[in-house]
Amino acid sequence: MGRLLNISIVLYKTPEDEWKPLVEELLQSENVHKIYLIDNSPEDSEFRIQNSGFRIQGSEVSYRHTGKNLGYGAANNIAMRETIYDEIPFHLVINSDIQVTAEAIDNLLDVMQSNDAIGQLMPRVVGVSGELQYLCKLLPTPIDLLRRILLGKRGKESKANQRFELRHLDHSRPINAPYLSGCFMLLRTEALLKAGLFDERYFMYPEDIDLTRRIHRDYLTLYYPSETIVHAHRQASYHSIRMLWIHAVNMIRYFNKWGWIMDKERDAFNSLVLNTPDTEHA
Repeated sequence: MGRLLNISIVLYKTPEDEWKPLVEELLQSENVHKIYLIDNSPEDSEFRIQNSGFRIQGSEVSYRHTGKNLGYGAANNIAMRETIYDEIPFHLVINSDIQVTAEAIDNLLDVMQSNDAIGQLMPRVVGVSGELQYLCKLLPTPIDLLRRILLGKRGKESKANQRFELRHLDHSRPINAPYLSGCFMLLRTEALLKAGLFDERYFMYPEDIDLTRRIHRDYLTLYYPSETIVHAHRQASYHSIRMLWIHAVNMIRYFNKWGWIMDKERDAFNSLVLNTPDTEHA
């Protein structure tokens, strides 16, 4: 059987010691067809990357310099269109700050291959200290986002936010959630053909919510805890006024698209997750 997976990693002034170990590990997977490094940085880093020991352009690693900061979704779409064109059955969108083993990638692909109903998969995600990151969630309401952004730590510790992050569910079991984090999105290409790619109107932040909910209409979008990855989650919008502004502007675009108060699909998806027993989520 041919190689099953393309991978895209978006860079923006990303230090080599962050992305290089990840690429080296991903290349150990027997299923990887090509890794796309999509560089939104102002400067072209192709020469530096070539001298990092990777064979690029037309081989396992392909470097693309966009010439400007297109945003997260638009940059990943460059690689995802290549995946569709080359008829590669799966595509992985992954942050450069993720630590994952090639074995975990292959195991997750086995799960995807074993069940055609799965359109998207995200493993268990922990921080660098081993703490669980609650990255499978309900679809947000405006109040959910305002609580997290404006109230900071107090908002995150509220009962309402714990419900939004599905903390009451058993995270040792799979959860079919309508919102999975964009830090690791293992996607079925067939599902992308049906749902579409990232909405490029978002510069960053809600593009993962938007895509997951569209895939969720026709497929399982599954949190799958049998494999674990490490995520050095920066949460830049909570530490930078500029990034907080970008977050707010793009969330306004999201709610303008899907609805602020009235969003019947959101209500239906969230209700289904909340009313499904733990043992039945997958």
